[in-house]
Formats: sequence, C-alpha cells, structure tokens
Amino acid sequence: MAALLHIFSSHTAPAFQNLEKAGIIPKPLKVQATGSFFQVRPNTRITINRDSEGMKGIAGYVAQLLRPATGFDWKIIHQKSASPGNIHLMISNNQPNLGDEGYKLTIARDRVILKANECKGLFRGIQTIRQLFPPEIERKTPQDVSWKLATGTITDYPTYSHRGSMLDVARHFFPVEDVKAYIDWLARYKMNVLHLHLSDDQGWRIEINGWPKLTRIGGSTEVGGGKGGYYTQEEYKEIVRYARERYITVIPEIDMPGHTNAALASYPELNCDGKAPDLYTGTKVGFSSLCTHKEITYRFIEDVISQLSELTPGPYMHIGGDESHATEKQDYITFINRVQDIVTSQGKTLVGWNEIAEAGLNPESVVQLWHGNEQGIQAAENGNQLIMSPSERAYLDMKYDSTTTLGLDWAGYIEVDRAYNWSPETYLPEIGKEDILGVECPLWTETVTNREEMEYLVLPRLLGYAEIGWTPASLQSWEDYKLRLAHHGRRLEEMGVNFYRSDLIPWK
Repeated sequence: MAALLHIFSSHTAPAFQNLEKAGIIPKPLKVQATGSFFQVRPNTRITINRDSEGMKGIAGYVAQLLRPATGFDWKIIHQKSASPGNIHLMISNNQPNLGDEGYKLTIARDRVILKANECKGLFRGIQTIRQLFPPEIERKTPQDVSWKLATGTITDYPTYSHRGSMLDVARHFFPVEDVKAYIDWLARYKMNVLHLHLSDDQGWRIEINGWPKLTRIGGSTEVGGGKGGYYTQEEYKEIVRYARERYITVIPEIDMPGHTNAALASYPELNCDGKAPDLYTGTKVGFSSLCTHKEITYRFIEDVISQLSELTPGPYMHIGGDESHATEKQDYITFINRVQDIVTSQGKTLVGWNEIAEAGLNPESVVQLWHGNEQGIQAAENGNQLIMSPSERAYLDMKYDSTTTLGLDWAGYIEVDRAYNWSPETYLPEIGKEDILGVECPLWTETVTNREEMEYLVLPRLLGYAEIGWTPASLQSWEDYKLRLAHHGRRLEEMGVNFYRSDLIPWK
C-alpha cells in the first residue's frame, strides 16, 4: 500500500507552481508569477541567438548541468528567436538598466527566454534557472522526475559589483580540485570574485620563476606540520581559466611586509640580518617582516607581482599589508607606497587590508576592511573604495557557536542569522554605499584541513553573504531568508555537501 501511495503521489503534481514562492537565493529584484509551468521534455533544446564562443560556452555549461539528472540530450541550436518547447539564451543590448550582470528571465507555458546584455548576465540568470528545477537536478544519474519550471518573469541585477570570498590556501594547502569546488559554490550564488591568499608565515603556494626555493622550502609545510604544497604556474592558470569560464575574477594575494616567514625561510637575503628563520607551522601572527631597506626585497616583489600579473587577467593585485607588527611604522608606510608603484606599473589596481590606509594611498587603490574601522573611515575620506569584510560579521572561519569544533572565536561566534543580519552600507555611519566596491567573506584555514571541513564552515553562510552583495538591502529580511534557506536545504542535501544544519532554520 505504501508503495502504491508513493507512485500515486509522485505522478500527481499540481497543475501549476508559484514562481514567487520558488525561494531563490540571492533574492531577485523583481518576480512576477503567472501561475502555470513550462514542462521540460526529452526533446527540449537550448537555443542561442548568437553563434559566438561565449554563448556556445554558456550553452554547453547549461547542458552539462542538466544532462546527468534529466538524462536528456540537450542539443544546442543557433537561431535568432525563441521557439516553442525550448530554452532560448539571448544577448540583447537594449536593456541598460540590467548592466553587465543583470538578466531578464521569462518563463511561459511553451518556452523559456533568458535575456541579458552580456554573457556574464546570462550566466547569472542560469543560476536562477538551476534553482527553479526540482532539487533532484543536482544528482549525477537520471531521475524519474517531472521537470517543471514555474511560469512568470524575473528581472534581476546586482547591488554591488564586487561579491566574493577569500580562500586561504597558505595556512593549509588545498589542491586544484578543491579550489574548483569553491569556485563552483561562488558561481551558484552569483558571486563574481575569488580572492586567493597565496602566501603567509606557514606556506608559499605559487611557483615564481627565478625563485625556486619559495616553493621547494616555503611550500613544504603548513599549520600543524603537514606536507604543504603549491601550485605550478600551469596549475594556477587552470584555476584562473576555470574561474573565467564562470565569470569569476581571481584576485591573488601575496601578503607583505608581514606574514612572510615562508619567504624569509626560503631566501635569507630578504631578512635584515641575512639569516633564514625556521619554517613556521603555528598560528601566531605579527612576528615576521621583509627587510624594507634592502633593494633585493623590491626586486623580489617586482618579480612576484609581474609574474602574477601576467598569469592573472583580472584588474586587481592584493598585497595584504595586515598585522605588520614587526615593521616600524614609517618603514611600513614607505614600503606600501613603493609596492603600490610596482603594482600600478604592472597595470593592476592595488588592494590591501585596512592597515594600508595609513600609507597615504592613491585614490584608485582599494582597501579591504576587516578589523580597523578607523582605517576604513580614513580610506573613504581619501577617496578609496572599500571591500567590506568585517571580521565579526563576515569571517567564515569563526565558529557558529560554543559547540562548533572547527573554526576560531576571537571575533565572536557567527551564527547564520548574525552572518545575514547586517548591511555594508550601514555598518559604519561614516561610510556610505557610494564608498563601497562590494563584499567579501574570507575563509582563513588555521583549523580547516580538507574539503569536508571547508564545506561545513562555508555552507550555508556563503548564501547569506551572496544575498547581501546581490539583493538590495530594502528587500532583505531574515524572516523571509530563513524560510528560503530552509527550502534550499533539500538542494544542499542533493549536492552532497557537508553543510551546517543550524537550529535557527526550519529545514524542510
């Protein structure tokens, strides 16, 4: 009898769905439901209105997403207009309000049309379509599911142009496949920046030609004394390529002049005393410094920045600059200004943690606020754009509560509601929305050793940060968000990720 009831219930789905109750994360700007559904069938095709490499790449991405669970062929056809029964991807340059990442999705009973000004807008819209499919779409084998999409119209574009997360691969090293998984999480929720923390006291993680000891010695360990690791330049290029295919910008960070013990242990000439310190596998900070008076220091930095600039097509270069307690203040200021010139000479925009605001920056440089509100205000007054990453709200490495076994707690506990319930534009009264480039949630990895642990600290908080960056503050509501997240829990389960099941969320 139970088996008969299961068969009956699985084949008597309601005749329509409500697009307004789809529970999309991040919440779209405008949703209008029309109370019916589009039925995806085995002969449904993906059509594109331009036969360009960009559009073919996006169509291929869609087909790759949908084939495993549907079992359908998902042929890709070039045609200028939408046709019945198909999903049509369309570049149209007559929608200036959408910008370069916005999209308009129209789902009718007989066809689906996704329209954007640029390919990156189509890509963001595809993430919405993905969430409109039943959660079983996340499975890797064909499912006996009726694939229906609720009808209506969604018009959507982001609030901030910079929406990202930082992954620390220096404290613990993560292989390329783990970084790709991280990129996929960002892409799912319309985030567009991966900030890679590539060097620190515990490890140097990127191959630099002419400086082989950086990886041979500096990359040989990690927190706790593990074997460490590093990316060859070809592996790094693969990370950048994978991110670009998902319209995500990689920002490499080489922390300096502090957080440099791995480099100092590799090349003693970078130390003022010419002696190499021991490799470091602990977690204390603030004890290391490049020798800011030596010319070899700047030759070293120029080699590193020039090679990373060539490998990374994005506009930014992050130089860290935080917790340089072992560097005299005036030496620090002189150093930051000189490195700023090196970064600019490579055609990049300098980014650094909020301490760099004390150096009298060029207005074009960007300051990432993490722990120094006064320096953040100083940066805004100087005309520098800010990336908002306040540690007590946005740090993914903070524990959820006192029972969490992973993570740290120096900035306090960050439960799912605390991660969501703040606004970059009101965080400090002195900093307005016009001063803010965007939002980043950093994952420092002192306690994170593998992907499963990474998933637990990142998910589901990443979804809230994605919404803070994408959705207007006026549309953000914890009571609404927690219900959408509860609905989304089934999708996370189908993804097979190790997410934190907060008691604050009424999981479905």
